[in-house]
Amino acid sequence: MRPDNQIIGPVPDKGADVVPSPSLEKVREFIRASKADSTLRGYQSDWRNFLGWCQLHDICPLPAAPETVASYIAECAGHLKTGSIQRRLNAIAEAHKAMGLESPTSAGMVRNTLKGIKRTIGTAAIQKAPTLTDDIRAMVDATDAGLIGSRDRALVLLGFAGAFRRSELVGLNFGDCAFSKDGLTITLRRSKTDQEGTGRKIGIPYGTNPETCPVRVVQVWMEQASISTGPVFRSINRHGQVQPAGLSGIDVARIVKKLTERAGLDAAKYAGHSLRAGHATAASIAGASERSIMNQTGHRSVQMVRRYIRDGSLFRDNSGGKLGL
Repeated sequence: MRPDNQIIGPVPDKGADVVPSPSLEKVREFIRASKADSTLRGYQSDWRNFLGWCQLHDICPLPAAPETVASYIAECAGHLKTGSIQRRLNAIAEAHKAMGLESPTSAGMVRNTLKGIKRTIGTAAIQKAPTLTDDIRAMVDATDAGLIGSRDRALVLLGFAGAFRRSELVGLNFGDCAFSKDGLTITLRRSKTDQEGTGRKIGIPYGTNPETCPVRVVQVWMEQASISTGPVFRSINRHGQVQPAGLSGIDVARIVKKLTERAGLDAAKYAGHSLRAGHATAASIAGASERSIMNQTGHRSVQMVRRYIRDGSLFRDNSGGKLGL
């Protein structure tokens, strides 16, 4: 069978006689919509890699034999982390499911090979450092003058106070923001854990210091940039003009790295996720409950939040400090 480089391939011929082709095209559209665009792009990239490996070794990729997949991931273990290997297995499984074929990834040989890889190279993920409250203050102090500084301060403070993901920050529109005497209410239309767009509201209370109050700083940015519709966070050209297009997730990471470096931190340890991780860690240090942290972050798993809480409690609740040394 000729390998196809798309995860969502043609449906089996046996249905062509009884289902009109327009209906089949609708099916394909809904299948594509069942997963986030970023997930599909990742699957397609991983699937192309598997196709190239199979072509190099003159092996049939679809359907792939368990021995083929096991050999492939064993070779991947020489240069990939276990999370990336698992993602490639997911892509292979999706390609087979899209063609109505049994996935070889569920075979015992593949599962045992993956288990051995995990035991050999480990499964610990490299996490970016969280930006804590003092770090955020230093980053705010390090911002530029003018519109760029106003935008960057608003981005960093709102990302930290709301525990937002990069995608959530850049996806914010003017209509998602409601200012009131209590603070700023953000309506998230869609997020990583809400792909169906149910939406949820997040409250951003006023801060005690006007210079680092996320509500006031965001309001100032929107007024200075004359934003009354469209994306909240936008690019600014070299002439200092605010553009209609919104920032990307990569732009958020660049801003965080730029400001952490200016604040005297090791920029290599920080990225866009540092704002979200920093909120959970700093809130834990300040004594916030797991429930209140999860309400803000939107985490569904207590285990995920506890990972940040443990980091924040390493020295605050440490038995080593009770030894009298």
